Amino acid sequence: MVQIFSPVADTWIRLFLIGGLSLAGGSIVAAVGFAHSSYMTETDIRPHQPVPFSHRHHAGELGIDCRYCHSNVEAGPQAGLPPTETCMTCHSQIWTNASMLEPVRKSLADNTPIPWTRVAKLPDYVFFRHDIHIAKGVGCESCHGLIDQMALTYRAKAFTMQFCIDCHRDPAPHLRPRDHVTEMAWAPPANARKEGEAIAVHEGIRFGELTHCYVCHR
Repeated sequence: MVQIFSPVADTWIRLFLIGGLSLAGGSIVAAVGFAHSSYMTETDIRPHQPVPFSHRHHAGELGIDCRYCHSNVEAGPQAGLPPTETCMTCHSQIWTNASMLEPVRKSLADNTPIPWTRVAKLPDYVFFRHDIHIAKGVGCESCHGLIDQMALTYRAKAFTMQFCIDCHRDPAPHLRPRDHVTEMAWAPPANARKEGEAIAVHEGIRFGELTHCYVCHR
């Protein structure tokens, strides 16, 4: 009988199979890695702003509370961006001629808002309220990272569905006393889970119901 395949054919087939599986596996890993990259999650990206506002200077060095500028964070769904009048509370007295603050002065003179580029944003199909999370004891740092150390603001956490679900499945370790909500340097105690569970019970958090679809999609 005539030999159809050469002696090395088996070796070539095995190499092709191994190569194909390696390529498929590598493609999956690359796709997952790309999906979690800063490009896709928009983390660690500092978008251009009309004024190079520094949270590190204002919140970190000067110790200005988050709620001074984001005044609606405890009472509404959005934290809100500060109106120009809030900026001019200080800057009508200090750094009055600084060139970088020209857009702020022009905004006040023209009675038009400063066109800030929003950094922390969610898709339109996601239902989220800041006031609910603040009232239950979720700290600003839990979602926004150590913003008091950011010279230019960027998104520290990827606001993926998994990020929210992980906290909603087990909220207790992420809760803190309400008077520490805006404190960036707050460290959880050794019995963080026990205290978090006590806060959850006191605030009426319904364990086991926070992962229902309607909680975030309405």
